[in-house]
Amino acid sequence: MAAPPQLKAIHHYLRTAQEHEKRDPAVAYYCRLYAMQTGMKIDSKTPECRKFLVKLMDQLEMMKKELIDHESVTQEVVGNAHIENYALKMFLYADNEDRAGRFHKNMIKSFYTASLLFDVLNVFGELSDENVQHRKYAKWKAAYIHNCLKNGETPQAGPIGMEGEEYDDEYGAEGGYSMQPSQGPPQSQPSFHGHPTDQPPASNFSNIQIPPGSHAPANTPADIPRPEAQPIKPVPVPRAMPAVDPSLLNNPQEGDVRLTPEDFTRAQKFCKYAGSALQYEDVGTAIQNLQKALKLLTTGKE
Repeated sequence: MAAPPQLKAIHHYLRTAQEHEKRDPAVAYYCRLYAMQTGMKIDSKTPECRKFLVKLMDQLEMMKKELIDHESVTQEVVGNAHIENYALKMFLYADNEDRAGRFHKNMIKSFYTASLLFDVLNVFGELSDENVQHRKYAKWKAAYIHNCLKNGETPQAGPIGMEGEEYDDEYGAEGGYSMQPSQGPPQSQPSFHGHPTDQPPASNFSNIQIPPGSHAPANTPADIPRPEAQPIKPVPVPRAMPAVDPSLLNNPQEGDVRLTPEDFTRAQKFCKYAGSALQYEDVGTAIQNLQKALKLLTTGKE
């Protein structure tokens, strides 16, 4: 059942859910949940919208029962980690293709779908500053590269200053992006280590942050055939392994440490993030989160 015209804004999230129905049911579930929540805010009173949203709610209830054994659906913290990791992997695939100068519809689709999944993360709460940047950059890159190819132009690879772009393809963004370009090409490549205290301005993404240990998967999560006649073999990317903190090895809990319920919740969250990272063979991120959990449990501090 297609969404009514008034709910056009949620169409892409519903299509992303449909595309992931068998590939990743948790992604499909949260895309529909975000679409339902957004649709309720747009129009829940007109008869056709109300009827559509009620059917969508029924579908979500049915999915929740069918996915009762999926922790990504039954446990919010696991679901949050799963969707965030999936969005980042899709983003990293497209970003690596972009930096290598390999421009094709599959990478455009991956950039745009990643931006949608960063939107979906709103069902778990406010987005982090890093994910806000990733979302804005991915959405703009999809529009910029699509329009370049459509006009027979060669896109500029890698981070560049953003100018207004309107993405009207079938993947497309609804409307344009009005952002001021940065002064000249970026002078530095993105940092892959840590999170900065000073965020770059919205108009310059040359310093966009990628979580430590992240790497591009061999294939994009979007299983769409490449348009090229000869498939491109991905270049292996070395994983950045964080050094293990020696102080955490064989270190029992310190004497007077009193952990609060919030501390236990945070430690559980770190472990869940580590488990989700391992699903993508992201060893570096898993180690980093396990170290955080150990430090919190042994010292009471992050």
